[in-house]
Amino acid sequence: MTVTRPETEVAPAASVSPSKEPPKRFRLSNWDARYTPYLIIAPFFLVFGIFGLYPLIYTAWVSLHDWQLIDGDQGFIGLDNYVTLFGDANFWNALFNTLSLFVLSTVPQLLAALGLAALLDRGLRGSAFWRAGVLLPNVISVAAVALVFAQFFGRDFGIVNFLLGFVGIDPIDWRAETWASHLAVSTMVMWRWTGYNALLYLAAMQSVPKDMYESATLDGAGRWRMFWSITVPSIRPTILFTVVTSTIGGLQLFAEPALFDPGFAANNSTGGSDRQFQTLVLYMYEKGFRLFDAGYAATVAWMLFVVVLIVAVVNFTLTRRIAGKG
Repeated sequence: MTVTRPETEVAPAASVSPSKEPPKRFRLSNWDARYTPYLIIAPFFLVFGIFGLYPLIYTAWVSLHDWQLIDGDQGFIGLDNYVTLFGDANFWNALFNTLSLFVLSTVPQLLAALGLAALLDRGLRGSAFWRAGVLLPNVISVAAVALVFAQFFGRDFGIVNFLLGFVGIDPIDWRAETWASHLAVSTMVMWRWTGYNALLYLAAMQSVPKDMYESATLDGAGRWRMFWSITVPSIRPTILFTVVTSTIGGLQLFAEPALFDPGFAANNSTGGSDRQFQTLVLYMYEKGFRLFDAGYAATVAWMLFVVVLIVAVVNFTLTRRIAGKG
C-alpha cells in the first residue's frame, strides 16, 4: 500500500514594498532645521566680507605697491614698504605713543568703571538720573570734548595749571611735553568712555543671583570680600568683552590726539611739534592724506592690525586667567 505524503505547503514570500519617499512636509522640515541657521547668519558674513575682509585684503595688496593716492599704482615693489617701515624712526615713535596712551587711558578707565558700577548697584536715590548722567560724556561729540579739554589743559590760562598753582607747581605746557600730553589725551579718553563701560558692568552685576550675597553675608563676608569673590568672577564675560573692545579702541586713537593738536585745523597735524603724541592712526593719516603715499599708509595700517591683534589676544588671555583665579 502506497502512502502518499501531503505536499508541504510553502508560504508565499512576503512581498517587499518599495521604499516610499518621505513626505514633502518632512523634507521641508529637515531642510529648514539644517540650513536656516546658516541663512540667518549669512547677512553678517556678507557685510563682513564686503566691508571688512575685502578692504583688509586689498590694503595688503596696496602695501606691496608703490601706490600714490593721486597717480595710482606705480608698480609692484614687494616688501620694500615694510623694510622701510621697520627702519622708520617716526613709526616706532608713533607705536610707543600709541601703546603709552593705550595703557594710560584703558587701565584706569576700566578700574574706574568697575568701581562706578559697584556704586550705582547699591541702590542710590535717583538711580535713573545717575545712570543717565554717567552715559552723558559718551553722547557728547568728541570734537566738543577735545575743545573743552584743550581749554582745561591750556598752558597760560588753563584751569588745570591754575589749580596746580595752588600747590606750588609751575605751569605745564601740556602739548609740548611727551608725558604731559599723553596724560592730557588719556584724560579725555577716560572721561568719554568710563561711564559707558560702567553701565555694561552694572547690567552684568544686576544679573548676579542675590542669594549668593545673602549666603556670603550669613558667613560674615564684608562688602569688599563679596565684591572680589562673587561680583567680579560672576561678570567675567563682560570684563573680557570690555577689555577686548577697549584694547581695539585704545590702539586706534585718532580723534582725541588729532583735535588736541592746534595744527589739525590747517591739515598740518603731526601729533605735536615734535610728534610727542602722534599715534599710529595719525601717522597713517599723515602718510596717506597729507603726503598721498597710499602704499606706505597701507603698510602702517597692516602693522596696526597686527599690533591690535597681538595686544588683544594677550589682554584677553591675561584677563581670563586673572578672573579665573578670583
